[in-house]
Amino acid sequence: MTVRIGIIGVGFMGMTHFEGAKAVSGATVAAIATRNQKKLAGDWSDIQGNFGPRGSKTTDLTGVKRYADYHELLADPDIDLVDICLPTEHHEHVALEALKAGKHVLLEKPIAIELAAAERMLELARNTSKLFMVAQVLPFFPEFRWVRETVESGKYGKLLGAAFRRVIAPPDWSNDMHDFRKLGGWGIDLHIHDNHYIGLLCGIPKKVFSRGLLKEGFVNHVSSQYIYDDPDLTVSCISGGIAAPGLKFAQSFELFLEQATIQFDAGTYGNDWVVNRPLTLIDNTGEVLTPNPGGGSEWCAAFTAELEVAVAAVQSGQTPRELSGELACDALRLCYAEAESIRTGAIVDVN
Repeated sequence: MTVRIGIIGVGFMGMTHFEGAKAVSGATVAAIATRNQKKLAGDWSDIQGNFGPRGSKTTDLTGVKRYADYHELLADPDIDLVDICLPTEHHEHVALEALKAGKHVLLEKPIAIELAAAERMLELARNTSKLFMVAQVLPFFPEFRWVRETVESGKYGKLLGAAFRRVIAPPDWSNDMHDFRKLGGWGIDLHIHDNHYIGLLCGIPKKVFSRGLLKEGFVNHVSSQYIYDDPDLTVSCISGGIAAPGLKFAQSFELFLEQATIQFDAGTYGNDWVVNRPLTLIDNTGEVLTPNPGGGSEWCAAFTAELEVAVAAVQSGQTPRELSGELACDALRLCYAEAESIRTGAIVDVN
């Protein structure tokens, strides 16, 4: 079965999904929808993100249906999977319309800004026979995928501790408070990646204790300790958007297993991608290894891997945990618990 994908929204993420889907076996991008006539004509040169190349002025749309009104894409019987790459404020109503139109849905992260909106999407999805998936791409990046596989294999024993970091310098437009609220602050737009991955790797914690900075009620910077029933598991994370301008993006992790320690640290310094510490495993014999986590060389390889899993899910009818709408909602719920902990200075029950 070839899964026919319809992409709604042709901004940077829509372009990324379009390019990533080209390498997916068993799938094709059958249609796109955007109100931008220039983009419908194949001129994507105005598209620029925080990684990867600019869009092309001559994007090849041969064989791709083009709709100025996304409702026409939803009504197209030749579309199996609707891939929603719109700004977060449009996620709920378009996802609900797609599910009601009888389409499987892949929704770009975050699932929503408001918890109630996320729960409404989940409720409708449970009442349909269609899959509702959320594209939290972090688990598909090679280092993060390798870590999860290694921990789950049990090869180095039980996971005892994990510390994560994900920080950015404020983009120029982040001073616009209206846009900041639409993003949910960096505590949602950026940090939800960490909460989702931590939930995938360790499970959603029972409680959280956070300190940080709030901006218009949203988290701008956070340092969190996640509290689990297991007293032998300690997990923490630092994330936010207050780095100096020269540190455009940085991420790192350090995991302590019974028989090994794993580290990784990289980021964009100035205009250069710098790997401070490549993926490194130090085992209890004292050997220091730099595993090759694999992954493609294309700039959108992680998104190809993500779309491959989404396509396989449509073919099998089973949603994988990496793309679970429930996990995405739990990650959002955790973001709100962190904000409440910062506001009150107290340990907060995630539920």
